[in-house]
Amino acid sequence: MIPRYTRPEMAAIWSDQSKYSIWLEIETLACEAMEELGQVPAGTSAAVRARGGFDVERIDEIEREVKHDVIAFLTSVAEFVGSEARFLHKGLTSSDVLDTCLAVQLARASDLLLTGIDRVLNALQVRALEHKLTPTIGRSHGIHAEPTTFGVKLATYYAEFSRNKARLEAARADIATCALSGAVGTYANIDPRVEAHVAAKLGLTPEPVSTQVIPRDRHAMFFATLGVIASSIERLATEIRHLQRTEVLEAEEFFSAGQKGSSAMPHKRNPVLTENLTGLARLVRSAAVPAMENVALWHERDISHSSVERGIGPDATVHLDFALHRLAGVVENLVVYPENMQGNMDKLGGLHNSQRVLLALVEAGTSREDSYRLVQRNAMKTWAGEGAFLDHLKSDDDVTAKLSDAQLEDLFDMEYHLKRVDEIFVRVFGA
Repeated sequence: MIPRYTRPEMAAIWSDQSKYSIWLEIETLACEAMEELGQVPAGTSAAVRARGGFDVERIDEIEREVKHDVIAFLTSVAEFVGSEARFLHKGLTSSDVLDTCLAVQLARASDLLLTGIDRVLNALQVRALEHKLTPTIGRSHGIHAEPTTFGVKLATYYAEFSRNKARLEAARADIATCALSGAVGTYANIDPRVEAHVAAKLGLTPEPVSTQVIPRDRHAMFFATLGVIASSIERLATEIRHLQRTEVLEAEEFFSAGQKGSSAMPHKRNPVLTENLTGLARLVRSAAVPAMENVALWHERDISHSSVERGIGPDATVHLDFALHRLAGVVENLVVYPENMQGNMDKLGGLHNSQRVLLALVEAGTSREDSYRLVQRNAMKTWAGEGAFLDHLKSDDDVTAKLSDAQLEDLFDMEYHLKRVDEIFVRVFGA
């Protein structure tokens, strides 16, 4: 994590203070459950609640000697609690605390990420409705194809981020898993009811079979989901970057008063935010492969996953959180140029109607092969800059033998291309 791409709310989840507070809560809740089961003396959990605490610097100091973070933490807590601290961690193993804490952190991080997705969705819906009927050229392979609307463009991203929201909700449910099953996961030294109590209090679900760690397929799916969301961010960012190119300029990032685009060229207005989003997406996706490689741990456990997760847990969630809010801001403030959209569409002299002409010739009795040949030979003249497509069609005897001038003119009506927009919007946004 670096401050430049970190929002305070997400950073707080991954702070040492937050981590150790969760550890203490897990230990206290476990003690509370054991007390209810008569496994530790009455009053133990109350003492832990009253005097429980820790000192981050002291934990670091102890860990430098013992080389074990959980032992260092428990030693620091004991210095606050006193004699009752001997009942903490009873029957537990370190992974019980570490894995359950990580589940809490990832669940909390998911909640922040879902808030970010909601902001993106709201921005996309507002701007899509604003430009529902703003005509623009659709492109395939980067080349003019047929007309669409800028609103429909944005609606495709709304639908995609709606799917991402559902994916993240599922990933959150999958990762919000608690394991307090003891060494190698047999519950030999801890009652499963303790796990159930802690899980319920923390809003988690007990892991059915935890060996000594929560199985890492859950984490792999979680980070893969973050990677998919990042890819959706990049897709929209790339679209905006292309639309902002000087030769296109159909939309651009908002350029504030006093902002400067280049240290050398004062005229520049660069798509720096969406370029930044492209880079952040790469960082988030980089967590997916190591998370998948963490799945294959040795036997009941090893800790080869630990160093990976200490890095990718904070980094992937922090970067994605920042990216979602940056993307929302880009969409909210996006400057749109409908006149440039129309101007770009007109550059090819009506060629975007070629399929309509093709279909009309077929319906008029010409074979598809001959229809394609007739349309293409006239289209290529316009492509070469030799005049308007409609004029060439009207001058082609083979075409006019099948279609009158009035029929040809009707095939160039823009409304034809927009006739299903309402239906698309109902599908995406509902009635």
